[in-house]
Amino acid sequence: MARNLFLLGMLALPCTLNAQSLYFPPNGSTTWDTLSPATLGWCPDRIDSLVNFVGSRNTKALLILKDGKIVLEHYYGTFTQDSLWYWASAGKTLTAMLTGIAQEEGYLDIDDATSTYLGTGWTSATPAQEAQITVRNQLTMTTGLDDGLGDADCTDPSCLHYLADPGTRWAYHNAPYTLLDEVIASATGSTFSSYFNSRIRNPIGMDGFWFPGGSPYNNVYYSRPRSMARYGLLALNGGVWNTDTILHDAGYFTDMTTPSQGLNDSYGYLWWLNGQPSFMIPSVQFVFPGMLMPDAPADMICGLGKNDQLLNVVPSQNMVVVRMGNEAYGSLSVATVFNNEIWQYINQLTCTTGVADAPARASALSAYPNPSAHHVTITLPANANWNDLRLTDALGRGVLIRRNGTMLDLSALPAGTYTLSLRGSLEHTRLVKQ
Repeated sequence: MARNLFLLGMLALPCTLNAQSLYFPPNGSTTWDTLSPATLGWCPDRIDSLVNFVGSRNTKALLILKDGKIVLEHYYGTFTQDSLWYWASAGKTLTAMLTGIAQEEGYLDIDDATSTYLGTGWTSATPAQEAQITVRNQLTMTTGLDDGLGDADCTDPSCLHYLADPGTRWAYHNAPYTLLDEVIASATGSTFSSYFNSRIRNPIGMDGFWFPGGSPYNNVYYSRPRSMARYGLLALNGGVWNTDTILHDAGYFTDMTTPSQGLNDSYGYLWWLNGQPSFMIPSVQFVFPGMLMPDAPADMICGLGKNDQLLNVVPSQNMVVVRMGNEAYGSLSVATVFNNEIWQYINQLTCTTGVADAPARASALSAYPNPSAHHVTITLPANANWNDLRLTDALGRGVLIRRNGTMLDLSALPAGTYTLSLRGSLEHTRLVKQ
């Protein structure tokens, strides 16, 4: 598609959200201003608790930015500031922003059929079915292609079969997402990596590269942890890096970071969204009530990747949180569970005295320890009834609760992720049985 120059008028005015209050580290330098935790009222022992907890869960890097400045940066084992690590699916957020840039430059339209850029026959669906799939469907995980056939990463036409009309089914399907790389390359006439480097990586001073990882079909981003933090800072400022507007289209940024369809409230354009009334998770066709991460800020947007790669952006606190490493809980790990636990510690960083030391959500439904192989102790919200307590598996099926006082016996349950909830309430918490 030819570059559409009339867009320049619309894009002339950058939209900065926090430019006056955010610090941006210089490009081409290891210099990065820091902020003392003491200025935020953080207690040293509580910082130690956070660092130790995160480190106990196979973490390699933890960074927290406040107002763009580094307030906490910790590396574990032999991993250092200069070590490279993969973003996994947290890198989907990079592709989401790059798609918006390609659209504002007139190279593509997300409401175009994907076949406009990939040609017909990129799936095994009929021509009529395939023609309904748009770039927007790829961004929102609503292509309707079957994610349950063998290798969900496979982008070959033989792996991509029609299951439902586009826009009627949400499923976390890697293959259609991955093909956005080819959509962007075809539309721009450039390689995906070159276009990314020139539009996002280089202008904000990131390092890193795209590389096949885990599957011959995947395209995974690798970088140093501070580069993930730089991108988080760009997202925190609405697509503006200091005085350089990377993504001019404020409408696209809003659409990218708010509910993008009516199926999974907690999903934008390849970004996970907290604070929504319900959510879905990968591999499960079930809508869970409540927030994705109930202990995290409601306005937080996230990049969540395999093995608990985490990029958290919190506008209300001018904060970015980055975690890189291996899976926190072995094969049972669910990124949202570990992320929520991190926020339980972050919420307790501020020094307080007396009864205010109690956790911010002490009155909410909770289970400890979590994960657990045997027993967990349950805390109910005030005025809640034990008879309303429900435990459901990943498919939403009720599970028999064996309770002794405030303790649940999990020993007879298969390993997996469960949801603990209360009838007639939005209160819920995820529970991992090891």
